[in-house]
Amino acid sequence: MFFSEVIGQEFVKRSLIKSVKNNRVSHAQLFLGPEGSGNLAMAIAFAQYISCEAKREDDSCGECPSCVKYKNIAHPDLHFIFPVATNKEVTKNPRSDLFMEQWRTAIVENPYMSLGQWHRHLGIENKQAIINADDCNEIVKKLSLKTFESEYKVMIIWKAERLFHSAAPKLLKILEEPPSKTLFLLIAENSEQIIPTILSRTQIVRFKKLDHKSLAATLSSKFALEGDKLNYVVKMSTGNYTEALRLIDHSFIKEFNFVEFQKWMRLCFKRDIIKLIEWIDEVSKIGRERQKSFIEHALQMVRECLMINYGVGQLVVLTDEERKFANNFSPFINNNNCVAMTEALNKAYFNIGRNANIRILLLDLSISISEMLKKR
Repeated sequence: MFFSEVIGQEFVKRSLIKSVKNNRVSHAQLFLGPEGSGNLAMAIAFAQYISCEAKREDDSCGECPSCVKYKNIAHPDLHFIFPVATNKEVTKNPRSDLFMEQWRTAIVENPYMSLGQWHRHLGIENKQAIINADDCNEIVKKLSLKTFESEYKVMIIWKAERLFHSAAPKLLKILEEPPSKTLFLLIAENSEQIIPTILSRTQIVRFKKLDHKSLAATLSSKFALEGDKLNYVVKMSTGNYTEALRLIDHSFIKEFNFVEFQKWMRLCFKRDIIKLIEWIDEVSKIGRERQKSFIEHALQMVRECLMINYGVGQLVVLTDEERKFANNFSPFINNNNCVAMTEALNKAYFNIGRNANIRILLLDLSISISEMLKKR
């Protein structure tokens, strides 16, 4: 991770680079900032810069053996501790090392990952992940060893708020009197949730929400956003890159759902079975969560069309393009079919969640809707 890949936070970057050049790197630092501010990304970039064998004026070289290993989050002197819980693969005594492969994959994909995204990545949405005593023992054990390659051993503790109270005392001594050339980087969003004895032993580096200019530049270059769509995402995300990504993903999915819903309804109305099967083959490839999202969109469109029929179109929340389609399509959604269509879509949503055969399900649903659309 390069400093240049971290969005905004220029003041923090300059301060960290200066501390390395002046050989004044504090051994325990708390990178404190709101979700999506980039404190984890900055911690990795900082660790890479410290370990780089050919530092440039304001960033790592990216070419030395150390930087190559950092790129894959696989440097032997870089250690991570993060919240974990049991899942299908790890049924007892969870600790960070047992999830390191998933962690590397998640961080390489998105170093701005939220705790909720990490939970979903591990399949533990209904559990509370914590940093437990076993992980704290691992910290002490790993940092008591000599470095493999770099001058510094780096321990990044992500979501320090999740440090379990009974486990915290195990870290106090090593935080206060760490082995030589050891760097602790704690990542957190809320200092009030961090145990006071841990907080008092760290130097706080504060992160602000991302400025609009930096966020807009990143979104424009990475996702080719521009104009009103770019301004909407920047404004609604309020300096949170994680939220910006969610909004972009939602926008792309919403656009996909609308386009495919139009195709689907037209094919159902024509009762073109051959092309319906071709369409079903394509939709069957997008994954069950996306398929459920598509059915939710279909339910919304049925509702909006019905509201237009009842003369309360001013309450409809649609884009101009969606409203144009809904105005033309609404005559086909009426008292004679709206209840049956809604029930059929809800049933399909439920069965998708129960791992029904999506091709059979959509073909049956399409034929049913085709018959419903003829009822005027």
